Amino acid sequence: MQGLQRIDYGVFLIYFLLVSSYGYWIYRRKKSSETNTKDFFLAEGSLTWWAIGASLIASNISAEHFIGMSGSGFAMGLAISSYEWMSAATLIIVAIFFIPIYLKNKIYTMPQFLSQRYNDTVATIMAVFWLLLYVFVNLTSILYLGALAVETISGVPFTTCMLGLAAFAIFITLGGMKVIGYTDLIQVVVLIMGGVAVTFLALQMVSDQWGGNGVIDGLSLLHTHANGHFHMIFSEGHTYYYELPGMAVLFGGMWINNLNYWGCNQYIVQRALGADLPTARSGILFAAFLKLVIPLICVIPGIAAYVLYQNGAFQQEMVDAAGKVKPDHAYPTLMNLLPSGLKGLAFAALTAAIVASLAGKCNSISTIFSLDIYKKFLNKDASEKQTVLIGRIAVWVAFAIALLITPQLRHLEQAYQFIQEYSNYLTPGAFALFFLGLFWKRTTSTAALVAASVSIPLALLFKWLPDTPIPFLHRTGWCFLILAGLMIIISLLDTSSKFNPKGLVLTRSMFRISPSFVVFSALVWGIIAALYTVFW
Repeated sequence: MQGLQRIDYGVFLIYFLLVSSYGYWIYRRKKSSETNTKDFFLAEGSLTWWAIGASLIASNISAEHFIGMSGSGFAMGLAISSYEWMSAATLIIVAIFFIPIYLKNKIYTMPQFLSQRYNDTVATIMAVFWLLLYVFVNLTSILYLGALAVETISGVPFTTCMLGLAAFAIFITLGGMKVIGYTDLIQVVVLIMGGVAVTFLALQMVSDQWGGNGVIDGLSLLHTHANGHFHMIFSEGHTYYYELPGMAVLFGGMWINNLNYWGCNQYIVQRALGADLPTARSGILFAAFLKLVIPLICVIPGIAAYVLYQNGAFQQEMVDAAGKVKPDHAYPTLMNLLPSGLKGLAFAALTAAIVASLAGKCNSISTIFSLDIYKKFLNKDASEKQTVLIGRIAVWVAFAIALLITPQLRHLEQAYQFIQEYSNYLTPGAFALFFLGLFWKRTTSTAALVAASVSIPLALLFKWLPDTPIPFLHRTGWCFLILAGLMIIISLLDTSSKFNPKGLVLTRSMFRISPSFVVFSALVWGIIAALYTVFW
């Protein structure tokens, strides 16, 4: 494969200077003036709807989307797009029902919600868990997969890539949420432009292979020559049924997974918590529209690589040293075929996705540690300036820990899949805590503690007991129903909960939506319904 050329490094350098200099400028400007916690952690009142939407997408997308989803597109086809398209539907639900409650009750962190709704014990347990998860699992896995992807494409040593990505992300993170929000807009623009370049190349190659006339013909030929890769719902017995088990994609565990991620996750929700309700909702709706187009730049290139490979192309590039086909080679292979300049843009897009995710994750680590651990237990009288300083120190410490751990992940096989499955064992329990805590006033602290402690053992029971492994999304759905039922029973048995409910402020007016929001939401849902109808 031909590596990056001088012009590619030039394009990347322009991107790097544009983003990092802006982030550093904001950092220096705020450092010289008084910065309060709401501004640093939430950018209160300063993020526009388009900045919120862009930040949501930039923080969500990382190397696993470009590399992993293209690989899944190569292996299983368009069905992997369910994670993106169902996320778009989920974001509408979060905007209507979750965000108004958080904003009305002045919730700034997820542990704060648990403390206000249940008690400090539940909040502290979950705060410590989230910190451990974010630092030791999420931050390290993003850094590992990102450095691995950059090394594969550029030829730069893994350690250098890892240190470079961390330094880049620190520049952005130290400026606070305002810097992250507005630099994420640049990141998303670069990300989409680079992704479109790779998709355009892939479809043009398919078109040229069979005498077509441009990318539109390429898309049509793709469907013709890989018809089996354009089905969204897998029946039982399908090779990839375990990963995407039939109707559970539309009506089962994927909803639990997505609602927990988009509605109860500090890393994501934080982007909207500092805005007013109309702005927050508009930003989330914008993110939903962006989610609809992500498969175009992440999945379609993988399917194109599959068609080209089946027709004799990439015979060496798509296999490892042992001669085994490696679907995750699809995106790097296509990237390396881009002409000089465009390859640099695609490389910048991949880097943008990685850095934005690192910055967003570390800002959440900083927020939870500063507001829910330091200010709550270590220094209750800490000033705004002290708390922000601790937040910045937490950024450095988190990255220092991640940099020590990340190289060890190179010894694991399929590290990302392992991390994803096992870190999500708490998803059903966490969502049960939030769902019942948000919408049922009688839910008790005892019920919340029981659900949190039983979540992992219950998930392991579902995984290990049956002779035939239960698909992950089925396990997620069943675990949530059992845990929610358990919480309801425990709460009902506590008769005091009937007379002293501990709920949040809820009014009908909170859930009213504007006519324009109704129209655009209906458009999102209509597009999703049409896509599943066409590619059933």
